[in-house]
Amino acid sequence: MAVIVDIKTFAAIGVGVIGSGWVSRALAHGLDVIAWDPAPGAEKQLRENVANAWPALQRVGFVAGASPERLRFVDTIEACVGQADFIQESAPEREALKLSLHEQISRAAKPDAIIASSTSGLLPSDFYARAVNPQRCIVGHPFNPVYLLPLVEVLGGESTAPETIDAALQVYRALSMRPLRVRKEVPGFIADRLLEALWREALHLVNEGVATTGEIDDAIRFGAGIRWSFMGTFLTYTLAGGDAGMRHFMQQFGPALELPWTKLVAPKLTDELIDRVVDGTAEQVGPRSIKQLERYRDDCITSVLAAIAEAKARHGLLPAD
Repeated sequence: MAVIVDIKTFAAIGVGVIGSGWVSRALAHGLDVIAWDPAPGAEKQLRENVANAWPALQRVGFVAGASPERLRFVDTIEACVGQADFIQESAPEREALKLSLHEQISRAAKPDAIIASSTSGLLPSDFYARAVNPQRCIVGHPFNPVYLLPLVEVLGGESTAPETIDAALQVYRALSMRPLRVRKEVPGFIADRLLEALWREALHLVNEGVATTGEIDDAIRFGAGIRWSFMGTFLTYTLAGGDAGMRHFMQQFGPALELPWTKLVAPKLTDELIDRVVDGTAEQVGPRSIKQLERYRDDCITSVLAAIAEAKARHGLLPAD
């Protein structure tokens, strides 16, 4: 089927943290954006979120014509998606809600408009089951903050046409993203399955009194997190094997996988554990507001991205390497 690749109008269904991140990224790339969200005060919160993201986007660099003034907030789904070339839904993670939403969205959308969902783990074959023309429906799962982090996981359902996946990859690349095509329709996809495993272990460490939330964050941000920002897990472990590479690493450290270091089953979320996590993170946040921390995070991300790009250029690597 034919779908639109050169998009002009971007529709955002749901404008919470993820949805407003999509809006900010689309605006920064010179698109007209139409948004809808039924929550009280949604438009005001959306515009505040865009304004908070704009300084970081300015550091990254705008596309010609980029402006928050190109955002329009409407009262109905039909008004939001009717003229859109690309639709990104970012509603809460409830399958019944998404099933109903996408039935409504797909009936109101242009036949050649791509419809994407930001779901972080629900299966597209399930919540696109009642969609009109499901062959143009995909998952485009981003990461927060969407307006800065380039990764987006892309996959289709049983009815998704291969050309829709290809077109969506082109659209996301045009938004300066790094699309990762998920080869199989599996719960949690790729990145969240990895993050979930780390999160479970972190909760066990807090629950057992081994470390505070701040100490666990330090274990990541002063160690593996720095390496992960430019090399990832497998290449990092390849270097840990010395000149012999990954085979030596697997021979040397592989037996440790049989030791009972980790507990992949999540701990019971007792009130005591929740209080420990909440109190620990409150101490980490201190007197700063969430908006202040978002701006600090954005400054760090743009600095890291710039530093990595400069290092790649010095070593003759392409930006996508």
